[in-house]
Amino acid sequence: MAKLIYVNNVSLDGYIEDESGIFSWFPLDDDVFSFTTDLLRSVGTFLYGRRLYEMMAVWETDPALAAQSDLMAGFASVWRAADKVVYSTTLTAVPTAATTVERRFDPAAVRELKATANSDITIGGADLAAQAMRAGLVDECQLLVWPAAVGGGKPGLPTGVRTDFELLDERRFQNGVVYLRYRCLGQ
Repeated sequence: MAKLIYVNNVSLDGYIEDESGIFSWFPLDDDVFSFTTDLLRSVGTFLYGRRLYEMMAVWETDPALAAQSDLMAGFASVWRAADKVVYSTTLTAVPTAATTVERRFDPAAVRELKATANSDITIGGADLAAQAMRAGLVDECQLLVWPAAVGGGKPGLPTGVRTDFELLDERRFQNGVVYLRYRCLGQ
């Protein structure tokens, strides 16, 4: 059975974007970027909300991005190799291969995907991940905590849901980022 893993960058105060919707408050760092690429190598399917999918699609639609460096090319290769499922009520077409659009999040379909997948699955987008957490589907949270407090915005973890976690792994980076890997124990 595949694991459903929530992977995200968060500020020290727990937000994935500030009150203006900005999430570029963390600078690109080669060590963190390489580590993130390695985390995603074992992923066979990415589950995305529309907004995050549109941001990530450039890894396939903009070849100039991958041409910038070997690190960028490596990430682009990992991203293109995985299947993508986008949850959106507004998208009618997608510009990337191996991508399907679902109109709504269906916990039963995700349970079936977990049961039949040969590789792990990540879920991205705080709102989508919150739905999966509420349904008890998320097996792990892998957070890259950046040394910045943004003071408000979109929380990285769902509000109004109690979830207990067990720390499985951690790593510190030279730039102050801390990677935390947790097993979700449930509500």
